[in-house]
Amino acid sequence: MSARMDPVGAVRRLVPPERLTSRVTALEDAFVIAHFGLAAPEPRRPVVVNGLVDRAVVLTPDDIRALPQRRIESVHECFGNPLAPGEWVRRAANLVWTGARLRDVLDVAGIGDDATSLWARGADHGEFGGSSAPDYLKDLPLDDVLDRALVAYRCNDELLRADRGGPLRLVVPGYFGTNSVKWLTELTLADHRPEHLFTTRLYLRPVPDGRSVPVRELDVTSVLTHVEDGVVHGWAWSSVPVTRVVVTVDGRPVRVELEPARGRAWQGFRAVVGTGRTITARATDAVGRTQPTSGARNAVHELHL
Repeated sequence: MSARMDPVGAVRRLVPPERLTSRVTALEDAFVIAHFGLAAPEPRRPVVVNGLVDRAVVLTPDDIRALPQRRIESVHECFGNPLAPGEWVRRAANLVWTGARLRDVLDVAGIGDDATSLWARGADHGEFGGSSAPDYLKDLPLDDVLDRALVAYRCNDELLRADRGGPLRLVVPGYFGTNSVKWLTELTLADHRPEHLFTTRLYLRPVPDGRSVPVRELDVTSVLTHVEDGVVHGWAWSSVPVTRVVVTVDGRPVRVELEPARGRAWQGFRAVVGTGRTITARATDAVGRTQPTSGARNAVHELHL
């Protein structure tokens, strides 16, 4: 099924950190990224489940809504422009998704014994960075996402709008947003990775052994949102719980109150900063990763008053 694209092309609606003051981000304060522009609204767009399955099926949004419902609050973050990976980017929101577990959706078709990879395809298509693609495609390790991912049809308790990838989108809590495929049209089970613009050519990053791996798990990061009555507020998150946030005021560390982890939602923190002029925040997560001080997309955040 083809999709008409917004004539303005790639869409980027970004929100400054000072708007991110609510635990659950209001939809009007959540970023929108669409490399090919917005797909045309099709409220009855179905999803085909095929590949290494017992039988291929076509599921309508009503079919998905009839499956057991799950509701998840999680951080939704854009990795940033893949053509400029060193760019300082914090495009994030904390949203409540409602949908059917990926496992329950795939069980309708029957998961084949040899399936190791999930290919999720979206209706958007076009040209990005000088390359064209007939669709948007991401591949994910099946065992890792089978029970964490949703095929979502609501966001913040509203039916999923077209600008949020509706009527159905994949949502993978703990993964960067590039993996949460919008305008979902197809879920394919396979035993290998596909070659595609958004699987093997873009959204890759180097690892110490010299390889490039797909962008998946969230980095540890934090954002300072605002100062009120001498207290700075912010959010911290990672693919695992954040265990520590260090806040400095004009170079001096101060005591921080960090909320306990709540699934894959972000964790609030606060610290008394008085009349300080330069405030920084640096998070560490449960596997020992700490935000870099500079030169990375998740580098330490500074707030200048």
